[in-house]
Amino acid sequence: MREENAPIETTLHIADPLWATATALVIVLLLAWVFSSVARWLLRHRARLNATTGMFLSILGSAVGLYIAGALDRDLKVWSVLTVVLALASSIAGVAVYAAVAAHFQKAEHASLATLLAAGESAGVEFKSTARVNLHTGERDAKMEQVIVKTVSAFLNGDGGTLVIGVDDDGTPLGLDPDFKTLRHPDADRFELWLRDFLTTTLGQSTAAIVEVSIEAVPTADGERQVCRVTCPPSPRPVYLKPATKNATTEFWLRTGNSSRQLSVDQAAEYVMHRWPLGAGRSVAAQVRAAVRFSADR
Repeated sequence: MREENAPIETTLHIADPLWATATALVIVLLLAWVFSSVARWLLRHRARLNATTGMFLSILGSAVGLYIAGALDRDLKVWSVLTVVLALASSIAGVAVYAAVAAHFQKAEHASLATLLAAGESAGVEFKSTARVNLHTGERDAKMEQVIVKTVSAFLNGDGGTLVIGVDDDGTPLGLDPDFKTLRHPDADRFELWLRDFLTTTLGQSTAAIVEVSIEAVPTADGERQVCRVTCPPSPRPVYLKPATKNATTEFWLRTGNSSRQLSVDQAAEYVMHRWPLGAGRSVAAQVRAAVRFSADR
């Protein structure tokens, strides 16, 4: 009887470590999520990390903390207060170091306006003669305004860029006087206020808030001319343009080479999925909701 039961006992003994390993993996993921949430909350004003990146960094940081705890005292238990504190502190430190390094390398250095004009238009730089006036007719033209906001949204949805208003295609400063004349109070402050309000109306308040607008004077042969620099960082979320015209559908624009291109609905959906993928938690939640809806429909 014992010989017949021997294989069963061996199988059960082999299975025990598998259950322990599976349980340990679940516990590690839960702890990583908790530690990551704490670290992201403490660093919320200095770093913006998605849940997946935070959990990965938390696991690495916790491992370092456990190494330190083991070096301090070989008899420490995994659930001892000192071990947990060291693991949490190391996890937060790991997230903080990553955030600091990322912020350093991602920090955009503003080139001087003279440098931008001399270099000419590129994938990250665009020149526009006016923002409101059609130079051929000399009248205000809504189409010119739409060109401005399309360029801004295209930069935001791409790798970012700089739009300079009041400069022709060759980089020659023309000034903002034609646009100023369309305002009730023709000055730089009113122009900047109009532009910010226009971006808020067409792109949304949260999106317009990340766009930097400044009026700068450029020396020319016949004196200084004011131009407008619009700095557009890469947006952390998709940017949809809502045209000012009535009954117009939202649009998705993307910077491609030296031009701005409107994407169709399916192209925009595919681009958004790859550019701003869902975090691990949101992805699982979305799949669960989809499965529930599918089951309910059947």
